[in-house]
Amino acid sequence: MVTAKGEERAVVALTRLSTVWFNTGSLCNITCKSCYMDSSPTNDALVYLSFDDVRRYLDEIKSEGYPVDEIAFTGGEPFMNPALPDMLAESLGRGYRVLILSNAMKPMYHRRARLLELRAKHGDALAIRVSIDHFTQEKHEAIRGPGTWAPVIEGLRWLAENGFNFAVAGRTCWDETDAQARAGYAAFFAEHNIQIDAEDPARLVLFPEMDIVADVPEITVNCWDILGIKPETIMCATSRMVVRKKGADQPVVVPCTLLPYDDDFELGVDLAQSAGGVRLNHPHCAKFCVLGGASCSPD
Repeated sequence: MVTAKGEERAVVALTRLSTVWFNTGSLCNITCKSCYMDSSPTNDALVYLSFDDVRRYLDEIKSEGYPVDEIAFTGGEPFMNPALPDMLAESLGRGYRVLILSNAMKPMYHRRARLLELRAKHGDALAIRVSIDHFTQEKHEAIRGPGTWAPVIEGLRWLAENGFNFAVAGRTCWDETDAQARAGYAAFFAEHNIQIDAEDPARLVLFPEMDIVADVPEITVNCWDILGIKPETIMCATSRMVVRKKGADQPVVVPCTLLPYDDDFELGVDLAQSAGGVRLNHPHCAKFCVLGGASCSPD
């Protein structure tokens, strides 16, 4: 409710629910350094969502008349979940735009046939954002591990050659200016014949770093005016995410993609229960959203 200094903590109200995220599970095919999700081939703290889980929330969106226009899937690596293609087909079939956050490696490659079917039927309504931590192999593999560079290049080329709507997400931990990073990615895209405009912030998203132990300022109600930021621009003003924790009877709703584990941020078992305001009392709220100005959604 208050900061360490006794000031009233900032709250973000849900102004318009436009994006519903589904965390398909915390398992991933690789282990990255400083992954905020701690995703790995062994982390099953968030178990796979089922097709029925996703369909139930899609039904709630329809029955309650929420103004959702985008359904998004994250992980872990979403393509690890065997039910993902059916989740995508259901979401697209209901008329939503769909976004998948992926590393574009082997799990995605195993779903090529279904992805091509969905692309043929739904076109650009299906979007895939691929994580490439740096435009050089050395730095990318410093985060993602040896042998991770070639597969992601192959995945990107496949998406490009088959006309998919896709984007790239990079990191800003390299002591580079925004201009330097975008110039580096532009050269990388040109080298590999990837049709992405590196100057377009929606096609090349450069995310601020998140560090749970970093000393970051707490966000008070006065910070909005001081920083010149409107609370309705923060991710949890328009988004919610569904997760299923290991051993839980049912999924729960949390404010955003950044807070999948913390029990204090569970907002209920359905979207209706999650409609209250969110107090910004987590380091990621300050580092990533308020001070970093970032959002996982494309808009």
